[in-house]
Amino acid sequence: MAFFPGTMARAFAKAQFAKARNAALVAVLIAAACTPVYRNHGYIPAEDELSQVAVGQDTKETVATTVGRPSVEGLLNDNGWFYVQSRFKTIGPRQPQEIERQVVAITFDDQDRVANVERFGLEKGEVVAISRRITSTSIKQIGLIQQLLGSLGRLRADQLLQ
Repeated sequence: MAFFPGTMARAFAKAQFAKARNAALVAVLIAAACTPVYRNHGYIPAEDELSQVAVGQDTKETVATTVGRPSVEGLLNDNGWFYVQSRFKTIGPRQPQEIERQVVAITFDDQDRVANVERFGLEKGEVVAISRRITSTSIKQIGLIQQLLGSLGRLRADQLLQ
């Protein structure tokens, strides 16, 4: 076997380059695995869409054409439409964590006209009214809103995908 000057140096340089490339690839994969992934579940109308809904004038049909029908309709009675949206954050192999939840409640009177338009959020486990346009001062369905906001956090990500 003949010895050529520089052959050993080139082989050593190639091995060092391969090690550096592999280390960089592993570092990139680790960084990518730790990048948070955000996912939204559900739907709530935007504020500009809700501003088009006139309390006391619009009906269920006009609300349906303006903001769309909700995925949860009148759980206890036929007087309310509830739009629910949650935002989840997942980092690497950890379980998804719910970081935000909102409920928009549009309630109707006996003639199917809009009585209330309310937006609720969840702050430190408590239901908080974010905005409210109502014709009466009584909030009849706050218990339902609390149930909607409280029960969604008990879902696992695999249940949402089914």
